[in-house]
Amino acid sequence: MIVTEKEAEVFLEQMGFPVIKRMFCTTARQCEEAAKKIGYPVAMKVSSHRIVHKSDVGGVVLNIITPAQLKKAFHHMQRIRGFEGVMVQEYVMGEFLLLGLKKDPSFGHTVAVGSGGIYTEVLQDVSFRICPLTKDDAQEMMEELKIFPVIAGTRGGVNREKEVHRLILALSKLATLYPMIEELDINPLIIHHKGVTVADARLVLNERLS
Repeated sequence: MIVTEKEAEVFLEQMGFPVIKRMFCTTARQCEEAAKKIGYPVAMKVSSHRIVHKSDVGGVVLNIITPAQLKKAFHHMQRIRGFEGVMVQEYVMGEFLLLGLKKDPSFGHTVAVGSGGIYTEVLQDVSFRICPLTKDDAQEMMEELKIFPVIAGTRGGVNREKEVHRLILALSKLATLYPMIEELDINPLIIHHKGVTVADARLVLNERLS
């Protein structure tokens, strides 16, 4: 069962993950009100139980800075097959990470951390561990990544190592608390000057969350 992004992000927020400011909308008017409340620039993403990869169907528009651009993006997404609404969210610039939790038929739940965004599969910069994870596991995973210097704040950047470390361990804990999770993808987790923020999430369950 694929959960909508809206439901996945509410679940993560309840679990203490730093989810981006966003509002679910079904009309252009609601989108305008959401953008005013959140503040431009914003991003817009199509919401649907049937759409797995939103970018593949043109369901993501970034850096919207005017109401006219907002309306145009909404009317475009209305025409996407499976459309149920859109998420209007804060637009944050930064470095992208991937965090993931997946149930393997042989090993049980595994946690992944790596370079995120649309080039995740191209870069192949990912580290895996079997749950449950220790603090040492989480640290080793980060240090194995090519992007680790960015997390650690090399060249005058802001060090977000502790925040990412906490979220990796939180994912491992979710595997114990919610064994019905088949897949949980956070991509991207954005590293920026204010902290780290979950900007997109995908959740697949084999039964409803209790």
